[in-house]
Amino acid sequence: MTRGTEVVVRALPPQANAPRPGRPPPPPPPPRQRLLRPMPEESPPPAVLASLALTNPPEPSGQDRGGENPDGHGGRARPPKPPSLKPLHWDKLRAISGRTTVWDQVNNSDSFRVDEAAIESLFLNNSGGVGNSDQAARRGGAGKQESRLLDPKRLQNVAIMLKVLNVTSSDVIGALMHGNGDLGSEFYETLAKMAPTKEEELKLKGYNGDISKLDPAERFLKDVLDVPFAFKRVDAMLYRANFGAEVNYLKKSFGTLEAACTDLRSSKLFLKLLDAVLKTGNRMNDGTNRGEARAFKLDTLLKLADIKSTDGKTTVLHFVVQEIIRSEGLGSDQAAAAAANPGSTSKEQFKKDGLQVLAGLSSELSNVKSAAALEMDTLVGSVSRLETDLEKVTLVSRLRQTCPGDDQVSSEKFFEANDAFLGRAHAEIEAVKAAGERALQRVKETTEYFHGDAVKEEPHPLRIFMVVRDFLATLDRVCRAVGRTPERVMM
Repeated sequence: MTRGTEVVVRALPPQANAPRPGRPPPPPPPPRQRLLRPMPEESPPPAVLASLALTNPPEPSGQDRGGENPDGHGGRARPPKPPSLKPLHWDKLRAISGRTTVWDQVNNSDSFRVDEAAIESLFLNNSGGVGNSDQAARRGGAGKQESRLLDPKRLQNVAIMLKVLNVTSSDVIGALMHGNGDLGSEFYETLAKMAPTKEEELKLKGYNGDISKLDPAERFLKDVLDVPFAFKRVDAMLYRANFGAEVNYLKKSFGTLEAACTDLRSSKLFLKLLDAVLKTGNRMNDGTNRGEARAFKLDTLLKLADIKSTDGKTTVLHFVVQEIIRSEGLGSDQAAAAAANPGSTSKEQFKKDGLQVLAGLSSELSNVKSAAALEMDTLVGSVSRLETDLEKVTLVSRLRQTCPGDDQVSSEKFFEANDAFLGRAHAEIEAVKAAGERALQRVKETTEYFHGDAVKEEPHPLRIFMVVRDFLATLDRVCRAVGRTPERVMM
């Protein structure tokens, strides 16, 4: 065994005489190189290549090839990031398979191309502000941006309102200095919406920099604020512009209430209708606790169309209408003429005459229908608000003493017009208050006239007019139905 081992050792050739081994194969390229230079057989599918083509940066120019990124790393320089635009919030539709839609034509059409430069110019998403004020700030640089005193959104609203008014600060100052009330309520209402807060007013008045660097809306407000208590004057002018219309509306409303009371109490046809309903109801309630009634609440009129006859073809209101038509259309002389000529068409004519009279009740009580649309609490509240807001106008006149000498002289026309208005307004408000009290008393008396002591249970002071209005609508519908009914059915 030892000998064999020695033979093996001797059989090995010396290291110096051994043949030189071949060069080892080169190591595989690192993973990044394989991604940059993929082998043909390892190419990804076409769909993946398409997505990569959308996400990879564009090929650099000849000067940029082989360069380095600004951060010092090798590779191609990235293009600048596109500007951020304002989002358009919409509801995206899912693709509709197997159906032709208008979007197929839109997506396959090349007739329209978007001007991307214009979009970026118009709809750049800049958190510093929007609209013309932003463009002016970007053109003027950071210096103009620092001169902005008010909130960008607030400036945009003021700019929109100025465009609607189409006036300059000089026009507004002239109107406020002279008390010009001919510009209308909409003009002063829009100005009132522009009124700055106390903090904004201090910023605008305290600005001593370059006026040209301010936003146009800021310049407008700063100019107007040079007028002493400018926006208190605006409130006073707005009150004066609306005063006449509000007073006329209140006078007309209170007059409608009084007219409705007079019409309802003096209508002979409405009285006859109540008589017919009372007699019909007593006959139907004969022998019960509800019989022998001497009066009923007008709410009962709304139930007449709900009570149907045994055969279901007519109602209590139909019956009452037919009875009144007979009473109105067939007088004693006409009845005698009809009896003398039974074959004539007198009965049909009398029916038409009676229907015409009854259908006229709705026109006769038109003021009642108008009164039903009013709200007594709203009318009384309007009078109270008109009186309270007049104090603000009075306060503006008292501020005359706080004006500097020159401003007091230049504002003399405003204060003269304001004082003259106050004299008229006090008298008008007293007259409106008296008309309101008189109308409310008439409504109360009219409700007592029809409902007696039950007036205390009424939840709404004008409910009696609402009931009559709804009943008249039902009555007109029944009259039309009866007019289409043959005479033999009526008789």
